[in-house]
Amino acid sequence: MHPILFHIGGINIYSYGVLVATGVLAGLWYARKRAPRAGLDPDKVWNMGIYTVLVALLLAKVWLILSDWDYYVANPRDIFSLNTFQSGGTFYGGIVGAILMIVLYSYFQKMPLLPVMDTIVAGLPLGHAIGRLGCFAAGCCYGKPTTVAWGVVFTNPAAAQLAGTPLGVHLHPTQLYEAAAEFLNFLILVWIGKRQRFTGQIIATYFLLYGVERGTIEFFRGDPGRTMMFHDTVSLMQIVSVGLIVTGAFLWWRGLRGKGAPMASSSAARATVAR
Repeated sequence: MHPILFHIGGINIYSYGVLVATGVLAGLWYARKRAPRAGLDPDKVWNMGIYTVLVALLLAKVWLILSDWDYYVANPRDIFSLNTFQSGGTFYGGIVGAILMIVLYSYFQKMPLLPVMDTIVAGLPLGHAIGRLGCFAAGCCYGKPTTVAWGVVFTNPAAAQLAGTPLGVHLHPTQLYEAAAEFLNFLILVWIGKRQRFTGQIIATYFLLYGVERGTIEFFRGDPGRTMMFHDTVSLMQIVSVGLIVTGAFLWWRGLRGKGAPMASSSAARATVAR
């Protein structure tokens, strides 16, 4: 594919970074658009989204450094290197940072957490789908070797250098699998959002959809560093996926039993924001 989009002086501008940034903005745009329906201030939702992205990136890099502490102790200058700055960091650190920021911002701004989560997560699959196209352009998060007709072959040496992508090998296009699945998830959440019956329904649906999606796609992933467990039979993300499915099912059960707060009407939501 095309890992390096263009150059500015001696600095490489990567396709992955551009598409991930585009995905983030698209997800935040949709979350801001949905905010009034949940009775939330669109500007606060937008600001929270920006802070969440920044904190998630910071924690992702901190987690990356801690996970390879011996190397960075021996090479402390690399902590502040351009490569570390351009790195996306670790997924787990980003998740921890994002959750922490959302909870803290909601608490200090006196915003109800479940409506906030419903609003933020509504645009997440859209951003994720665009970001996975960035993975495909970069050659990272690649799949296992395959003989299926739709297998892809990477040939760009930059992909091998930057992401360790095997060149000249037919691989499952797991990046495209996930991009397609996430875009479908987004459409489902849009449909659910127009018919939402209880608070927490959108995040519950997302947990179910993403848990099934990611847990399945992990079987086709071939890139290293995914924290394989139980004699390399399952990855940590598959265990996390089970947790997401269980949490999503519980939230659905809670909502259908009437324990989740009903959605406010559009007029009530607008009145809440106006206040």
